[in-house]
Amino acid sequence: MTEFQIKLTALYQKLDEQGRRVLLAALGSVDAFFDMDAAKADLVVEGDIEIDRIDVEIELESIQLLALSPTDDYEIRSVLTLVKVNNELERIADCAVSIGESVTNSPQNQPIPQTFRVMANSVIGMIRDANRALRDRNPELARQVLLFDDTVDRFKREILKSAQTKIVSGEFDLDFGFGLLAVTKALERIADHSTNICEQVIYLETGRTVRHDPDGWSEPFEPLSENEESPT
Repeated sequence: MTEFQIKLTALYQKLDEQGRRVLLAALGSVDAFFDMDAAKADLVVEGDIEIDRIDVEIELESIQLLALSPTDDYEIRSVLTLVKVNNELERIADCAVSIGESVTNSPQNQPIPQTFRVMANSVIGMIRDANRALRDRNPELARQVLLFDDTVDRFKREILKSAQTKIVSGEFDLDFGFGLLAVTKALERIADHSTNICEQVIYLETGRTVRHDPDGWSEPFEPLSENEESPT
């Protein structure tokens, strides 16, 4: 193996470990919200310091990889994927911190809607599968995660509509209702970051992009060349 390949392999291992770290942070934040457990929430917030430290390390080491001047298309895409996925993981961790911080601002003993629990579990599954798709270089698993994003969006709309109605009727305490809305939006952002990771997996393995596909998450497509015209 070349020096570049050795360092690339090691850095992807570090990224995989970061992915597991971020998954645990997201899971911990959701558990803290379900239980309204401030101690669990504090652990998530404190753990973000390590995630931020590793985020910077991966970014700096990615720059060092580029300094080795890779010329193979796949190797170049690999470095780009490292940088982008690392950024998405850090943003997922930030969302987990936001969920954790909301616990201390919400009243105790409020009923959490079942739809919220289903949405939260679904989003955790998206992070897990996005990590696995990257680790296994599996574009088909990545595509399955992308297809699930619409389901999460439906959950979000249902929760927001229900929460707003219950806030108005007084069934939800105002602080809890607004907290639930904020956490739901944070979960939606986590789902978006997970799909971004999966887009990168598809790009890495196929050289194709799906993020600008006007028809949604069907099949990856190749960008038009300068001599081609978009269909009307």
